Amino acid sequence: MIQSLGHLEENILLIVMIEKETYGVSIAEAYERHIGKTISIPAVHTVLKRLQQKGLVRSQMGGATPERGGRRKRIFEATSRGYNVIAEIRKNRIYFWSLIPKLNVQNG
Repeated sequence: MIQSLGHLEENILLIVMIEKETYGVSIAEAYERHIGKTISIPAVHTVLKRLQQKGLVRSQMGGATPERGGRRKRIFEATSRGYNVIAEIRKNRIYFWSLIPKLNVQNG
């Protein structure tokens, strides 16, 4: 059975899958770059927490950096379950899109 994901959860999970070394700020930046909308860091962290609870992402602490005042950042990566869920969502979307009757659009 397919795991239920909200639109924002799906987008954040996809960003985690395609970007390198994903953490809160980098995900927010990638979201704006790919989606064209801004998202707050707290919103990103809320979604990441939900994805982690669902077993779709895991995290580990990265190294401390001078840019962050010596603080470490939490790095996220998709789990195999996350990849399976995204593959199933993609399969279902392709199927439903294939059922839409083709429209004859004529240039005016």
